[in-house]
Amino acid sequence: MEKATFGAGCFWGVEAEFRKLKGVKQTEVGYEGGHTERPTYQDVCTDRTGHAEVVQVEFDPAEVSYQDLLNVFWENHDPTQLNRQGPDVGTQYRSVIFYHDDAQRQIAEQSKRERAESGKYRRPIATQIAPATVFWPAEEYHQQYLEKRGLANCHI
Repeated sequence: MEKATFGAGCFWGVEAEFRKLKGVKQTEVGYEGGHTERPTYQDVCTDRTGHAEVVQVEFDPAEVSYQDLLNVFWENHDPTQLNRQGPDVGTQYRSVIFYHDDAQRQIAEQSKRERAESGKYRRPIATQIAPATVFWPAEEYHQQYLEKRGLANCHI
């Protein structure tokens, strides 16, 4: 098993999209990339902790590739928006790929370059690519939030 971590706005809808993929064994929403230890949702919502709302994906690379995960990431948010997704505004909603090894970094950078050159976007891609840091799991009520409520997707 391998891990991948993505921030693409509100983590509820992003998690639901990754859970649909064959080869994804587990997902967990949480916070990463900030400076506060053990942040809570309330802390992160202040936009002062530096954390992004993220989904950590555990996947079997024999069933689904890291590139496949990146494709889901790119297709399920607007990577040209800086520190926001739709009505959600703040650094916690930034577009970010946290890589877990050099191979993931290289694939993520190539994928971002290809997207930027594709002509699909009118604005520059704002997605950050950064090394994975400490992942802090979100509170239990955030885990599989849409699934627990019988919802198919978010407003994004």
